[in-house]
Amino acid sequence: MSIQAVRGTRDIHGEEMQKWHRAEQVFRDVAVAFSYQEYRTPIFEQTELFKRGVGQDTDIVGKEMYTFEDRGGDSLTLRPEMTAPIVRACMEHSLLHHNPIQRLWYAGPQFRYDRPQKGRYRQFHQFGAECIGSPHPEADAEIILLAYEALRRYGVTSFTLEINSLGTSDVRSAYRAALIAFLEQHAGQLSEDSQKRMHANPLRVLDSKDERDKTVVAQAPLLRDYLDDASRAHMEAVLVLLDAAGVPYRVNPYLVRGLDYYNHIVFEFTTDALGTQNAIGGGGRYDPLFSILGGGEQPAVGFSIGIERMILLHDAEHADTAEKPAPHGVYISAIGDQARLPVQIIALRLRRKGVHVVTDLLRRSVKAQMKDANRENVAFCVMIGESELADQTAVVKNMITGEQVTVEQGNIESVVLQHE
Repeated sequence: MSIQAVRGTRDIHGEEMQKWHRAEQVFRDVAVAFSYQEYRTPIFEQTELFKRGVGQDTDIVGKEMYTFEDRGGDSLTLRPEMTAPIVRACMEHSLLHHNPIQRLWYAGPQFRYDRPQKGRYRQFHQFGAECIGSPHPEADAEIILLAYEALRRYGVTSFTLEINSLGTSDVRSAYRAALIAFLEQHAGQLSEDSQKRMHANPLRVLDSKDERDKTVVAQAPLLRDYLDDASRAHMEAVLVLLDAAGVPYRVNPYLVRGLDYYNHIVFEFTTDALGTQNAIGGGGRYDPLFSILGGGEQPAVGFSIGIERMILLHDAEHADTAEKPAPHGVYISAIGDQARLPVQIIALRLRRKGVHVVTDLLRRSVKAQMKDANRENVAFCVMIGESELADQTAVVKNMITGEQVTVEQGNIESVVLQHE
């Protein structure tokens, strides 16, 4: 039996790779516009980082992490998310001593053992950003606006920004106790998963997709009724900033996110266009995380967006308007054995000018090379044979208009660069 990709992973190539390149370029451009700097961390970390940071009682730590022991006996884990590694790096390298505000962005693979389905893989990719050092609502708004702008600039519109406040740690503790008391009274009506979560991670019951849980949760106490004045003021300030920026949102009192380190503002971008996988991305404020990891008090807020899901959403929105990419680059055809070496030298010269160039490496017939040029969707085809070699010329065919001209080989660039 042939070896195949591991279940829950996938190969990316061809036209799909072009979609990824475009998405990654949009992320980079938007992050730079917001003055965020790229940060790259290793794809595996000490397991303790995620147990402490993400939360021992979360599904990620309890069920989904890829954890292994290396030859030195250390327990390591493929990163299931990026916030904890960014915070680890910030602490390890004392980034805040160099600048009291750290604006960092990332893009890369994450790993979770989960049931694979459309839009959800065991190796998945995220783009995200973290604003570390500011406790003020302007930082929350900046992060939300960065995420919103990335989605908007990429060309997706059928999503909803949902937002909520979890309040301070004290607020959350008081609400947690009230919620557990309520859930205990209705334990028999809950799903099996929610019965298990009821004491360890009760807030996760609030965003359960199980219809039985939804019926119970509809009667549960609301966290907003437990917010103190400071939490309400922070939430209101963020909403005022979003209103001023013209960003639509919906306050969702049941939104809690799935990780233990969140406080105050949490948010998600959701859609009805992808079936059950309705979350495109999200984030929130995670002031407690630095303390949890032993770094003292430090305010921070961030988000991540699933690249696979964002591309799927874009495809769903633009299914009827998808267009073939515009012709691009040059195909240089060698006609005869004597032309093969000169063609490669001309191709190198054009490539050094930034031109995308394809040459024939199978020594095919002229007809086969023309067919290959059409398949490559190039803008120009340059043909060089014995007669062209003799007088140092080349035949340049515009593959869009069909126009064909003969030029000196030294002037090929001037013709094709007009289109590039």
